[in-house]
Amino acid sequence: MKIRVLGCSGAIAAGYKTTAFLLDADVLIDAGTGVGDLPLDALASIDHILLSHSHLDHVLGIPLLADAVLRLRAAAGRPPIQVHALPETLAALRQHIFNGVIWPDFTALPSREAPVLSLHPFHIGDRLDLGGRIIEVLSAAHTVPAVGFAVDAGPASGHAHWVFTGDTGPNPALWRRLANLRLSHLVIETAFSDDEAEVAHVSQHLCPADLGHELTQLAGSVDVRITHIKPGEVEAVMQGVQALNSPHRISALQAGQEMAL
Repeated sequence: MKIRVLGCSGAIAAGYKTTAFLLDADVLIDAGTGVGDLPLDALASIDHILLSHSHLDHVLGIPLLADAVLRLRAAAGRPPIQVHALPETLAALRQHIFNGVIWPDFTALPSREAPVLSLHPFHIGDRLDLGGRIIEVLSAAHTVPAVGFAVDAGPASGHAHWVFTGDTGPNPALWRRLANLRLSHLVIETAFSDDEAEVAHVSQHLCPADLGHELTQLAGSVDVRITHIKPGEVEAVMQGVQALNSPHRISALQAGQEMAL
């Protein structure tokens, strides 16, 4: 298994794409603007989309992807792309995006009997089996119902896990669960610099000082990748992160980066 970073920014600008990860060739973890860099045949190969939460920077690729691949998948007799998320996230998609006003309802197109998208609820603690790849739904603490994900790399790796926290503020429940998992990579957000700590707290994101406290709850020495930094804030955020006295190997995530599991 491998994970490719399509986007890992907290907003857009030239060279910055919002959150999306591609697991192998057929599973998207979040669907931000980074999805748009995939060629059409790669988009048509996506069979599953896992969503951490309903905010636009994580879901806006779904309606455009559905429109792009509808004809290709229908002509090939491919089943609907399965969108997996919390019930609250799926309800938000139905009400605010696939409502016929913002975008057509692609859960009923090209027909209700054979749509291009189907919606599938999950809950925190669920373990999803996607073609033999096991992905656990983790808790997150955000301004809307939200989750993270742990991808099990399988028995050959000793069941090492690639973990993505999703958008989250401080979250003791996450660390209690991670204490029982073997981690190969931790992708964790730090959206704001310490100068913007108040904004981070109100919006339930992390700043470097909060990140440092959170990482004290993670034993050992883990490869930690920082994601969701706002454009123009990378230097300030990473200066704060590098000043932390942490045993973990911390660096900024980069679009295009690949992580082998």
